[in-house]
Amino acid sequence: MQLGAASGLSAGWERLGGPLGGPLGSPRPRVAMLRQALHAGLSGGFRALGRFVASQPVLFASAPVLLAVLLGASFSRYRVEEDVQSLLAPKHSLAKIEGNLVDSLFPINHSKHALYSDLQTPGRYGRVIVTARRGSLLEPPNLDAVLKRTSAQTTSHPFSELHRLIYQMQVTVPPSSPDSFNYSFSHLCLPDDKKACIVDDIIGALEEIRSARAANRSAPTLRYPITQLAGGRRAYIGHQLGGVQTRGPDGEGVRSARALQLTYYLQARGGLMEGVAGQWEKAFCGRLRDFAALHPQLGLYPATSLSLGTDFQLSSVLARRPLLAGLGLCGVLAILCCSMRDCVRSKPWLGTLALLSVTLAGLTAAGILNLSGSTYNSTYLGIPFVMLGHGLFGSFEMLSSWRRTREDQHVKERVASVFEDVMPRFSGSTVLHLMTLGLAASPLTNMEAVRLFCRTAALAVAVSYAYMLSFYSSCLVFTGYLETGYRHGCFCRRVPRQERLDSKPAWYRCLMYTRYQDEAQTATGTPHGPGHAPYPANVAHTRTYVHPRAVNDQPASTPGHPRASDAHPQDSHLLLGCVRRCYGDWITNTYVKPFVVLLYLVYVSFGLMGFLQVAQGSDPSALVAMDTATASYAHAQQLYFSSYSPVIGFYIYESAPYWNATVQSDLLEYAKGFRRISWLEAYLAYLAERNQSGSCSRENFTYALRHDFLREPQFAHFADDIIFAERGPGQEPEVAASRIFLVAKTTENKREEMSVLLDTLRRLSLTSRVRFLVFNPSFVYLDRYAGAISAPLRHSLLAALFLLGLSSLALVEPLVSVWLGLTLLSVQFGVLGFMSLWGVELDCASVMCLILALGHATDCSGPLLCGFAAGRGDGRTRWVRVALERHGVPSLQALLCYGAALAPVGSVRSNLTRTLFRCLVLTAGCSALHALAFLPALLTFLPPSKSRARRPASGDALQQEAECLEMEDGTRVVDQITTV
Repeated sequence: MQLGAASGLSAGWERLGGPLGGPLGSPRPRVAMLRQALHAGLSGGFRALGRFVASQPVLFASAPVLLAVLLGASFSRYRVEEDVQSLLAPKHSLAKIEGNLVDSLFPINHSKHALYSDLQTPGRYGRVIVTARRGSLLEPPNLDAVLKRTSAQTTSHPFSELHRLIYQMQVTVPPSSPDSFNYSFSHLCLPDDKKACIVDDIIGALEEIRSARAANRSAPTLRYPITQLAGGRRAYIGHQLGGVQTRGPDGEGVRSARALQLTYYLQARGGLMEGVAGQWEKAFCGRLRDFAALHPQLGLYPATSLSLGTDFQLSSVLARRPLLAGLGLCGVLAILCCSMRDCVRSKPWLGTLALLSVTLAGLTAAGILNLSGSTYNSTYLGIPFVMLGHGLFGSFEMLSSWRRTREDQHVKERVASVFEDVMPRFSGSTVLHLMTLGLAASPLTNMEAVRLFCRTAALAVAVSYAYMLSFYSSCLVFTGYLETGYRHGCFCRRVPRQERLDSKPAWYRCLMYTRYQDEAQTATGTPHGPGHAPYPANVAHTRTYVHPRAVNDQPASTPGHPRASDAHPQDSHLLLGCVRRCYGDWITNTYVKPFVVLLYLVYVSFGLMGFLQVAQGSDPSALVAMDTATASYAHAQQLYFSSYSPVIGFYIYESAPYWNATVQSDLLEYAKGFRRISWLEAYLAYLAERNQSGSCSRENFTYALRHDFLREPQFAHFADDIIFAERGPGQEPEVAASRIFLVAKTTENKREEMSVLLDTLRRLSLTSRVRFLVFNPSFVYLDRYAGAISAPLRHSLLAALFLLGLSSLALVEPLVSVWLGLTLLSVQFGVLGFMSLWGVELDCASVMCLILALGHATDCSGPLLCGFAAGRGDGRTRWVRVALERHGVPSLQALLCYGAALAPVGSVRSNLTRTLFRCLVLTAGCSALHALAFLPALLTFLPPSKSRARRPASGDALQQEAECLEMEDGTRVVDQITTV
C-alpha cells in the first residue's frame, strides 16, 4: 500500500503522452494505466484534503484536544483485569472441557488437596515454602522452630507454630462497623467429610518424628515421595517436602530435606465470603513476613491465589515513571532532530507537537476503551510504543517533505504538496498496521491477551492516524505561517533586518542566524528584510522532484543553477548532511557492498541459530514483576520441588469392567512408570493378601470393594475416588467412574516434559478400550499452547503478504511489493531468532512484539523502497542515494527518538517489561539494518532496473528527456518544458 514519492511528477510526464521511462506515444499496459489512474485519484484526494486542513487549521487543532479531554474524563470507569487465567491460557482448549467434566464428577473444590498444582490451583488458598538457611529442615533445631508445640494448643490436631499463627489470625469484615465479624481460618477452611479443616499430610508425619525424638524412641521412617502415615494410609508428599536426599536400600528413605511446603485451602461461598477470603490472603502474607522476621534461620516464600494476578498487574505500576522519562527523552531528541542552524527554517516545536499528537491519540483511545467497558492489563504497556513508532515515522516524513517544497508557494499549497507526497505512503502503512493487528484481534486468535492487545493497538493506531492528519497537520500549517512571516522557529519572534542584526552581540546573531540573508546577498548583493522574497529575481532552480542526472551533473559554479545540495539550503540538516556527503557514498561504494552482503549472511545465520532454539513460555509466572512474592515462590518451587510433576488425575469417566483381568492389566500398564496412588492397585493387593482373585464376577468384585476394602481404616480415603451407580433393587451397584493419581519423575524442564506427557496420554486414550482422561489445573496453560501462541503470528504475516500482493495488482509497483514482503519476512525472522538467543521465550508478550514488527518494518523500509522504485532512468546507485536522502533520514530520526523512549523501560524490574524491551529493541535494530544498510546495498545491483528507456538507434539523435524547470521572474513562476 505504499506509493512512490515521485508519483506526482511521473503522472505529469505521462500526461504528455508517454509512459514512465519510455518514449512518448508508446502504448501503455492496462495494469499500468489502472495504477496511474489510482495514483492520480489518491494524490488528488490527499492534495484536496491538505488544502482543506490548511484552510481550517484552528478547527483541526482544537477538535482533537477537546475530544481527548472529554474522553479522558472517563477514567472513573478504569478497571483492571483480575482473571489472569483468562488472559494467559488458551481460550478454547480441550483441557478446559476436560476440567468441566472432571468437576462434574469429582468437584475440584473438594479435591484440591489431592490434585495439587503449583500456581494454577483453582479457588482460594494460601501457600508457603519454608526453607532452612543452613543444614536440613529435619534437624532438631530447625524442626523445633517449625513444629513447636504450644501450651495454648486446644485442638486435637498437633498443629505447629505456623498453624497456630494461621489459625489465630483473624480478619474483621467490614473493618469499621458495629456489625463487623471476626473471621478466622476455621470459618474459611476447606472441610473434609468430618467437617474438620484439611491439613497437609506432611504435618502429621513430621509431628510423629518430633514426638519420637522427644520420647527418646526410634523415629518412624519417612519415605519419599510416598510415605505411610500412622494409620497405615499411604500419602504422596513429593509436593510438600523438597530438596530431599534419600538413603536406604531402595533409595526412598529421607535423610535430609531443605524445604517444606504448606498449603491452606479456603472455600468462598458467595460474594461476601469471596471478599473475606481475599482479605484473609492479604493478612496471611503479612503474618508470614512477621514470622520470618522472628525466625531468621528460616526462609519463607508465600503465595496466594491473588499473588499471580497482583504481581502480573504490578508491571504497569512499576513502568509508569520509566515511561514518562522515556517520553521526556524522546521529546528532547525530537526537538533536536527538528532543529537546524537556520532559525527560520528550524521547527523544534514540531517534535514536541508530534509527541503531543501521540499522547492525545492515546488519551482518546483509552477513553473509548473506558466507555466501552473494557479492562486493562499489563500487556498494554507495548501500545504506547506502537503509536509512538508509527506517529514518529509519519511526522518526520511530513517534515522532510515540507522542507523539499517550494518556499515561495503559499502555505496551503505547501501543505497540499506534503499531503500528496507523504499521505499515500503513510496511509498504506497504516492500513497494513490495521490489517495485521485486526486479524490478530479476530476470534481466530485463541490467546485472549494477544487478542485484546491487538484490538486495542489497532484502535490506537487508527486514532493516531486521524490525529496526524488533523492535529499535527494543523501544527505544520501554523509553523509554516511562522516561516512565511520570517519569524524565529523557536521563539516565534520576527528576525531583525540585516543592518539591525549586525549591531547585536555575537550570541544574538548566532541565535538569529538564517541563510536567507546569505542567499540574498549572494544573488543581489543587498540584504533583504522581512517580507521580501526569499529568492532573487530571475533565478531558475530545480523543482522538488528533480531528475538525479540533472541534480548531480550540475557544476557548482554554474550561475543560476545550484546543485541539489545548495538549491535548498534549508536541507542542510546535520543528519541529512552526513547521509548526503558521507553515508550515501559509503554504503553504495563498490568495496563496501560485499561486506554488507557478508553482514546479511551473518545476520541470517545467527537468526537461523536462534530460530532452531525457540522455546515456549507457557509459565505465567515468567510474566510477573521481579522481586515479588510470585517470582520468589516460583524460583523456590523450581529449586526445591522440580523432581516430580504436579499430581495428574487419571479419570475413568465411563463404566468399565474392572473385574476383567484384561482391563486390570491395561490400567496397571498405563500407570506403570509413575508414582501412583491407585485404589485399584491397592484393592488388588488387598485381595491377594486374602488369597482372593481379582478376576471374578461383577457382584463379588463390587461387594468386596464396598463392604470389605473401603471399610478398612487405611483404605477408607479411597471412597472419594470411586463413584457408584445404583443398578436396581437387589443388585449390587457398579462403579460408574473412578480416578487414580499419577506423578511423573521430571527434570529441570518440567513444563516441557509435562506438555509431552499430556500429548502422550491423550494419544493413548484414543486407542484404549477404557475411556479415560487426564487432568491437572496446570494443563489449562499447557494444552495446545504452541498452536495458540503461534496462530496470531501466522495470521498477521499472511495478512501482510496478502495485502501487499493484492495492492501490487493496482496500487504499487510489483517489485516494491516483492521487496517489502521479503523485508517483512527477513525482519520478523531476525527478531524471532535473536530474541531466542537473548533468552526470550515465545510467550504472549513476545508474539505481540513480533506482530508489531511487521508494521514497524513497513514504516521504516516502505518509503525507501517506494522512493527508489519511483525513479526512472540513470543508475541504481544515484537513486539509492536520493532515496536515502529523502526517506532514510526521516527513518533514522524516528528510530533515534524511538530508541530514546525505549531505553528507560529496560530498567524496570519486571519480566514482562524485560521481554517487551528486548523484543522492541530487536525490532528497531533489525528494521534499521534493513532500511539503512541491507536494502541500500542490495538495491544497487538487484532489480528493479533503472535503465528502462529505449536506447536510440545508431546515428539517431540523443534520447530526449523531459525535465521540469521553474523559472521565477519577480512575481510569477513559469513552468517550462525544456528539451535536453
